[in-house]
Amino acid sequence: MFKYLFAVAFLWLHTAGAQNQPNMAFGKFQSQGTGINTYTEHSYTGLGAVKWNFKTRGEVLSSPAICNGIVYIGSQDHNLYAINIQTGKPIWEFATGGTVNSSPVVYKNTVYFGSFDGLYYALNALTGKQIWKFKTAGERKVGAKGLWGMGPKDQYMEDQYDFFLSSPVLDLNNKDLTVYFGSSDGNLYALNAHTGKKKWAFKTNGIIRTSPALYQGKVYIGSWDTFLYALDAHTGKLQWKFETRNQPVVHLLEGIQSSPACASGMVYMGSRDGFFYALNAHNGKQVWKYDANGSWVLTTAVIKNGMVYFGTSDTFLFLAFDAKTGKEKLRYKTHGYVYSSPAITGNTAYFGDFSGSLLAVDLNTGRLNNVFSTPGRTQNAAKILNPKGDVDFSFLAKGMNNSLYATSVAVMDKLNTLGPIVSSPAVNNGVIYFGSVDGYLYAVNLK
Repeated sequence: MFKYLFAVAFLWLHTAGAQNQPNMAFGKFQSQGTGINTYTEHSYTGLGAVKWNFKTRGEVLSSPAICNGIVYIGSQDHNLYAINIQTGKPIWEFATGGTVNSSPVVYKNTVYFGSFDGLYYALNALTGKQIWKFKTAGERKVGAKGLWGMGPKDQYMEDQYDFFLSSPVLDLNNKDLTVYFGSSDGNLYALNAHTGKKKWAFKTNGIIRTSPALYQGKVYIGSWDTFLYALDAHTGKLQWKFETRNQPVVHLLEGIQSSPACASGMVYMGSRDGFFYALNAHNGKQVWKYDANGSWVLTTAVIKNGMVYFGTSDTFLFLAFDAKTGKEKLRYKTHGYVYSSPAITGNTAYFGDFSGSLLAVDLNTGRLNNVFSTPGRTQNAAKILNPKGDVDFSFLAKGMNNSLYATSVAVMDKLNTLGPIVSSPAVNNGVIYFGSVDGYLYAVNLK
């Protein structure tokens, strides 16, 4: 992802079904099969009025999970929130020692999530009381001295686009219920979901930001070491690994940040190397790939009716491909980076972009049905977006020294006034829920 002018050239666990089961809900990147965020609510084609919004005390990068009339979401203010789905009023909040950038998963009466304090938690979903916590070797931001060639060259610089933590996934086919998640310590962990006791851990050579995908007895995970790993879900034994393009000269610019999704014997995932990959899920052999023209591909794909849907970052695209052949079928250009993975109802895809918009795109025509704008976008777009209405680093950095890290920080501060939407939406009973960098969880009626 080439945010800097001076730089080198550069989950579905049958989520539709889960929404119809009263004791199961999955948040962002809960991947165990064919896609993520697909729903059986077919009659909605656009966005209506705001039902309610809930203000946290920090940016909301986490994505919502919905169960038993409650929506759960994390915030940069260190809390996980449980919100009444009808009123938008808080039921409880649970404080951790770090930002909550992972997305929760709910099963029966337990909610699971991770925090930047290095702990993964299991709470009573109705009361917020802690059931167990598991300590990893710690979480940290991706970064390097002189990241991407920025100055000062001896200064350690955090990657400002490293937004998420790995989110947990549950294996419901295992009799004793296993929860999987990755960590900045490089491990994929498998825990007993009832007790929090470790079953096994698999060590990669990089930070893990992706969330696992469970499919046909294997667990798939991507790492910042540029490899996608396929492991035996019960033992953690390596089955195969696939390397994306590795260019260590740019300080691990090209690690895997997109979580895998699986369907019909295939596994799909994007990478910071500028490609989207379709692999044979059994042996890891590449079937096809899409060249994103240098753009990072960070969203988790949705697979539906033989099509695979995902977004790109720098090229601002929402795309659809034939899942078997890789032939492009649809493209829609937004006005900002796409980090938000789509939710699909019927023939409409809903997703956010970095300009502060939540878009409803018709999958038959590739046209925009309508859009929701955050208050920050409404108030600040005229001065933050370029004359074409797009996110534009060079436009915002005009008059600054583009070789300095401080410039990239200043540009990000300006972009954040738009209320970017990097949270992935969830749909329930005609309402779509999503978070924003402006600190709000929004509930917007569909129409």
